[in-house]
Amino acid sequence: MTARTATTERQKRLGYELRRMRKAGGVSAERAAALLGVDRGAISAMESGTRAISTDRLRRLANSCNVTDEAYVSGLAAMAQPGTRRWWDRYRGQLPQSFLDIAEMEAHSVRVRGAYPVHMPGLLQTTDHALALFRMVIPALPEHEVALRLALRVERQQILEGDGATDFVAIVHEAALRMQFGGRAVLRAQLDHLLSRSEQDNVTVLVIPFDAGGFPGAGQTVIYAEGPAPELDTVQIDNSHGPDFIHAQDQLDKYRAHFEALERLALSATASRDFIRGVASQL
Repeated sequence: MTARTATTERQKRLGYELRRMRKAGGVSAERAAALLGVDRGAISAMESGTRAISTDRLRRLANSCNVTDEAYVSGLAAMAQPGTRRWWDRYRGQLPQSFLDIAEMEAHSVRVRGAYPVHMPGLLQTTDHALALFRMVIPALPEHEVALRLALRVERQQILEGDGATDFVAIVHEAALRMQFGGRAVLRAQLDHLLSRSEQDNVTVLVIPFDAGGFPGAGQTVIYAEGPAPELDTVQIDNSHGPDFIHAQDQLDKYRAHFEALERLALSATASRDFIRGVASQL
């Protein structure tokens, strides 16, 4: 059991779930420490995500807390596995940790849903479109960081490719389809790319047109990443100061309802493709 010098969002989430599981099971921190053969401080460190827990100890704690959902326990055990170097680790220390946390969240998701009121989905952006966005950041980014952000975004998109590709549902508002980041030619190429991606079996693009009226969460890009068990789902919200991660159960329920409402408002996948073609034809 080792201490960590830096804590990722996934490690924090494991700690949160350990504490929630212990509390729900009526097990005190002192009792948990005795069960696992550690001191009281180690339990606090595990539950803050700053100290690792072995899968054996995790399963022992789950059993003592009467947790019988194997999908949930196995999901926690996967989160507790000793870290192996992953592709996003190459960017550690060069980009904000939250960017790496998003890549890690997506990589471990069973399915990803996103609502995009103004921006194109990051997983479906062309390089030119992404570059235009990165070059609009205030204060301006140095070119080497623009290049790093672009490289990270392109690598994130690989979850949509190959065997075991992640299912992705993108709910895109008409405003996002018409925002000319980088100019008309860049937007036209982006719309063509969006159409091409939407033909993949694992990618669904649904459009909410202006005439659908108002919709929940109109001002924010929201990502809903599904884990191996519903309790391990994560919501990620984009903000100007960086991403926020949400995993409280009442908030997960809220955002599940949020996406159900958006999907009811959106056009069908086929009608959405026709709509995108119509927007592209006007450029």
